[in-house]
Amino acid sequence: MQTRKPILSFALVALAAMLSAPASRAYATDIAEASKPAAPSSSADTQNLPPQETDPLEPFNSAMFTFNLKVDDWVLHPVASGYAKVVPQGGREAIGRALDNVRVLPRFANNLFQLRIPQAGTEVARFGINTTVGLLGLFDPADKLLGLKESPDDFGLTMRYWGAPTGPYLMLPFFGPSTVGDTVGRVADGFMYPLPYFVPWYVSIPTEAGEDIADAVSYRSLHLDQFEQADRYAIDLYGAVQDYYLQSRVNRVKELKSGAN
Repeated sequence: MQTRKPILSFALVALAAMLSAPASRAYATDIAEASKPAAPSSSADTQNLPPQETDPLEPFNSAMFTFNLKVDDWVLHPVASGYAKVVPQGGREAIGRALDNVRVLPRFANNLFQLRIPQAGTEVARFGINTTVGLLGLFDPADKLLGLKESPDDFGLTMRYWGAPTGPYLMLPFFGPSTVGDTVGRVADGFMYPLPYFVPWYVSIPTEAGEDIADAVSYRSLHLDQFEQADRYAIDLYGAVQDYYLQSRVNRVKELKSGAN
């Protein structure tokens, strides 16, 4: 029986990774946005990308990109479609808000690491209000009633904010587009999940996996046609996703430095 514990642990972690909510959201958004008709890019836009964000790992990245699309075709999309047929859209949106509410720590910490003190304070206030008045985050009165906006942030952005090298582009299996630096940031954000520090692994791993799976399925159920539209309109889907991801990260750092939410 002892040998089954590591196997079970690995299986649960792999499943959580495959259907990771932040990954699903980011990947779906990148593909959907990349499929839109793009405005003509200027040389200035191209020069805004850090020079180290090249693609020396293109053979691996291309294979992982195809693999991720297959995972969505065979696993995530069918499950999300079934979920959409059972749960009304309003219910799915409420569940997504509740699951997003419990992931406040990386947003709070990374805004704090970037010395964005008002935004970090807003994350704390949003969590308190939405957890109580918003019924454990099912609703968002902090935004709707008080105008307190969420400030999305992660450790990959924190490293970029302070000028750390991002490394080459990297397409992660299950998780989608990234860079070496952003992958390090993803790991750092994972250590901010508090439950493993207070309960045994056989409680924290299934709990975290359940949250990730539920959030990924919920989000995908609200965006069932994103990949289909991208596949229909993008000529070079791999290149379009890569370009959009890298440029969006550069633009997000600019927004953070300007004080935007």
